[in-house]
Amino acid sequence: MPLHPQTAGLLAAMEAQAAPDFAELSVSQARDVASTFKDLQGPLPQVASVRDRTVPGPAGALPVRIYTPHGSPRGVLVYFHGGGWVIGNIEIVDGPCRALAEATGCVVVSTQYRLAPESAYPAAAEDCYAVTSWVAAHQAELGTEPAGLVVSGDSAGGNLAAVVALMARDRGGPVIAFQALIYPATDVSSFDTDSYRDNAQGYLLTADSMRWFREHYIPDEAHQKEPYASPALASDHSGLPPAFIATAEYDPLRDDGEKYGKLLEQAGVPTTVRRYEGQIHGIFWLSAACSEGYESLMTDLAKAVKDALA
Repeated sequence: MPLHPQTAGLLAAMEAQAAPDFAELSVSQARDVASTFKDLQGPLPQVASVRDRTVPGPAGALPVRIYTPHGSPRGVLVYFHGGGWVIGNIEIVDGPCRALAEATGCVVVSTQYRLAPESAYPAAAEDCYAVTSWVAAHQAELGTEPAGLVVSGDSAGGNLAAVVALMARDRGGPVIAFQALIYPATDVSSFDTDSYRDNAQGYLLTADSMRWFREHYIPDEAHQKEPYASPALASDHSGLPPAFIATAEYDPLRDDGEKYGKLLEQAGVPTTVRRYEGQIHGIFWLSAACSEGYESLMTDLAKAVKDALA
């Protein structure tokens, strides 16, 4: 399909402003640019409560933001923000996480993991596993016991959610009921796919940006093939939680997500893969600029989570 008109308009505006590729920026500049995505989101959705706190991590306290929806929570969803493991934070996904709490009926725990290059692989993955383990042990405090535990994230956060699911299986817990992966990076060892070639430039996330992110997060090439870096390369995908995987047609990571869906299905894991035609990477951060794609994704994701926890 052609680009969705809203998405085409956004890309044209960015081109007119000569918006730089992340690969052309310093880390601090890239983080500043990432913060501007909040300007492309709509008004903040209302939830019953929002609370900031810290939880123990492997290298110190980790900030989390806890969103409680109206009504009786049906479960808890631990969310990991995107941003190539280098940029992004819980502030940028504040609006989407509020909406996610109301749409799913889950308490949402948004996680601020350590970023690269200050903390390279596997710091982010270990932080996300630590937060998930803490949440599992504190569901009563969060008001969700004994409902199910969901892990979710967008882009690099989708990678981290998939990795946490692997870690939980390999380490004997916690029990995760469902994984909801939004255009996840699942194989950072190679960018040799049709979607990387077809969508290398011009669709917000570029192939050069992905290489820049990877070199900051996993500079050691040998580590790039490890399953906690590239979950698609795990030797065994059986025993993992059921999954919902969202991909975007004009996204270098499209084939990553769809390949991972096939691997899960082949391992006997119930999996739904939904490609959003005419859309680009990043729509979960673009609730106003790409409202139709965002709303479609949010509706599908919420239904998948509700069905999994029913």
